[in-house]
Amino acid sequence: MPERLRWLGHSTVLLELGGARLLTDPLLRGRILHLRRAVPLVDEPLDRLDAVLLSHLHYDHLDPPSLRKLDRGITVVVPRGAGRVVRGAGFASVEELTAGDSLELGRVTVRAVPAEHGSRRVFGARSEALGYVVEGARSVYFPGDTDLYPEMAGLAPGLDVALLPIWGWGPSLGPGHLDPSRAAEALALLRPRIVVPIHWGTYYPVQATRLTKPAFLSLPVREFEHHAAELAPEVEVRVLPVGGELVLS
Repeated sequence: MPERLRWLGHSTVLLELGGARLLTDPLLRGRILHLRRAVPLVDEPLDRLDAVLLSHLHYDHLDPPSLRKLDRGITVVVPRGAGRVVRGAGFASVEELTAGDSLELGRVTVRAVPAEHGSRRVFGARSEALGYVVEGARSVYFPGDTDLYPEMAGLAPGLDVALLPIWGWGPSLGPGHLDPSRAAEALALLRPRIVVPIHWGTYYPVQATRLTKPAFLSLPVREFEHHAAELAPEVEVRVLPVGGELVLS
């Protein structure tokens, strides 16, 4: 199996590393709450997954209807405190981690790392937010949602790929998120070999108009490319279309 990753939209990425197939924060619906999907769902077989990595409890990252499209026998990795939400969706194999914990999945290690982001469901569960570093012959960092924090610089020396969120879904970003400028600052701390921007270009709020849609769907990645070239020019920026893949060599 070639080592590759495929961006399925928003924060959903299929990772194929060390013979393992891992899926991050699956959001596999045309509409969720007040958000509409701007691009078709990607036709990617998801029946041979080894694990799902969930970063936090927010509805666009932990979506039970999307999880129910997957095999219930898959192991789901979650922050401690989020397990009952996933078990309620029919999954029995749930691993709850806190920052600093690690889990072996075949020939790769999944290491839970901090994320600077609030995590709770409305009138429901609470947990910390996590990012994950997946390490095998190559290393990939998936932050979930996070803000900048100084310790990012020491997360994974020699990191191969960072999957950096660069936007949200609304007209503004509150604390706990990276906008294009702050994502470039995070890039300067992480210094991976390659960065793939995620969490952009997929969903937009129903109240958006033809004139305002570009602000949600296309402008953020252009701004990120500009700031990344200034702050981390040695890092290769790979902008993937939704459904696009990167073969790791």
